[in-house]
Amino acid sequence: MHDRLTIVKVGGKVVEEEESLKAFIKDFASIAGQKILVHGGGRSATAMAEKLGVETKMVDGRRITDHEMLDVVVMVYGGLVNKNIVAQLQALNKQAIGLTGADLDCVRAVKRPVKEVDYGYAGDVTSVNTEQLEELVKNGVIPVVAPLTHDGRGQMLNTNADTMAAELARSFASTFRVSLVYCFEKKGVLENPDNDDSVIANLTSDLFSEHKESGVISDGMIPKLDNGFAALKQGVSEVYITNTEGLKNGFSSGTLLTID
Repeated sequence: MHDRLTIVKVGGKVVEEEESLKAFIKDFASIAGQKILVHGGGRSATAMAEKLGVETKMVDGRRITDHEMLDVVVMVYGGLVNKNIVAQLQALNKQAIGLTGADLDCVRAVKRPVKEVDYGYAGDVTSVNTEQLEELVKNGVIPVVAPLTHDGRGQMLNTNADTMAAELARSFASTFRVSLVYCFEKKGVLENPDNDDSVIANLTSDLFSEHKESGVISDGMIPKLDNGFAALKQGVSEVYITNTEGLKNGFSSGTLLTID
């Protein structure tokens, strides 16, 4: 029987607002056993870009990472957001280390090919090196991973945090019983976006396809769920979509993804 490893990706308003982030970190720290935290921080990057006079360009909710914006996201994700989270975990007596994909050569990527849209320095993951991360978690250290990768030739790349979490989960699935948790401000995947209590408790892959086609599930939730179902198919034991309340009660609330 493999040891359990919980990989939590936190994003949205939870990571952007000071009080909600503090509450999340306290609940995350209380999760039993070995764990890894992957974080976003898109709104913080946009706010910093505005202060620096760097234009934010988005296409269908995805950031265009030109050279100037890459400098901003590396500073914000790898520095400001990442180290703030590490410091707050240390304040709870949790040993933590802040990393990007370039650190320990843990996540490599390639610059996304230009098709209909040129996303600039956006990185698509090609490989994950878990060896040294595994040593860290087995020694009680919590890796806090920023959504940044590298190409092995010195180029940093901006990579979707949901994808980072899923790729890490899939890579660890052969040596751990992995639970992947996407934590944001909503209680789970909603059947009615205007009703925060309309949580779909158990979302099967078939139901996901139906809701995607009908428009019930749309926008940024689609890549999150695509990543989640792909992770299940590649050996991850459990995938949950929930909020900080769901972390407190052992993931008994929120949405559980299952393969038909």
